Amino acid sequence: MKIQSITLADISIPLHKPFITALRRVEAMSSVLVRIETNEGYIGYGEAPPTAAITGETMGSIRAAIEERIGPSIIGLDLDAFDDIMSALRHSIVKNTSAKAAVDMALYDLLAQSCGKPLYKLLGGARGRLETDITISLNDTETMVRDSMSAAREGYNILKVKVGKSGIADTNTIAAIREACPGAVLRVDANQGWDVKQAIRVIRAMEDKNLDIELVEQPVPAYDVDGLRRVTRAVSTPILADEAVFSTRDAIHIITTGSADYINIKLMKTGGIYEALKICAVAEEYGIQCMMGCMLESKVAVSAAAHMACGKGIITRADLDGPSLCINDPCTGGPIFSGPHIQMPDEPGIGITQVPAFG
Repeated sequence: MKIQSITLADISIPLHKPFITALRRVEAMSSVLVRIETNEGYIGYGEAPPTAAITGETMGSIRAAIEERIGPSIIGLDLDAFDDIMSALRHSIVKNTSAKAAVDMALYDLLAQSCGKPLYKLLGGARGRLETDITISLNDTETMVRDSMSAAREGYNILKVKVGKSGIADTNTIAAIREACPGAVLRVDANQGWDVKQAIRVIRAMEDKNLDIELVEQPVPAYDVDGLRRVTRAVSTPILADEAVFSTRDAIHIITTGSADYINIKLMKTGGIYEALKICAVAEEYGIQCMMGCMLESKVAVSAAAHMACGKGIITRADLDGPSLCINDPCTGGPIFSGPHIQMPDEPGIGITQVPAFG
């Protein structure tokens, strides 16, 4: 079975409400969709959202990377020689991890289809269902409390609360959310918004107030791994490395230096499932639990990430709320998203059957 063609389509989906972090504000989810067809008529789908503040990519750069470098490197190759295809993909261009991820997940979709299995079973089949958190965007405290209560009423038990712009005042926001949602699991995400001293001060203040925080995600800038290690050693609350981990090499460094307690895997950072599986293998070896996360992605990309999360037992947490933030879906089929619960499909591949953007 040979790769015959790669087609791209742009989409833009309005969000229910603005997505606001310490790094950016977004009111609509934009992505480049990928459709790969084989000479035997199989079709695989992928997606790459531009997240310039994290991966450095734009809609234009994603298109160019796929059309000019990635596509020509793999068209005509045989899916049976999957490792060769992945090698060609990885070496076609440096960085451009989201563009690579979109093609990678479409190829894994095809691989699982050719085996007649749902992708999550091909990847290990650890579970067939998972629970995701929901993001509470960075706003004034009153708005964040209201959004948290609304999410709880919708059945979300895990709230991922964005902070990182107000220093010690962020503690007051988290305290207000804890009071309003006493039974919720709270994850705090600073998106690199604090420096080391701020991070230690804020996290210790949350600990002193007994706010029962499950974890704090990427408290300091991604490049400051030494600072991340200092924060991890100075607080009791577990620290999750996100933007600091793009590759297996990054993961090994974070783990062996004790710079974080958990690792957040995102396909848009790793360049797809192929590299993400390597990170899982390293994490398993060292006994470090992982979260499966996403950028601001639609159901196409999040479906692939959900299959990955259900495939590997070392992935114990999920932050896959992208489809819930969008007003509508760009596809039919795939995993079933019902509030915080994601149920894997029985269909081969990732289960997506139609993407209207391709006609």
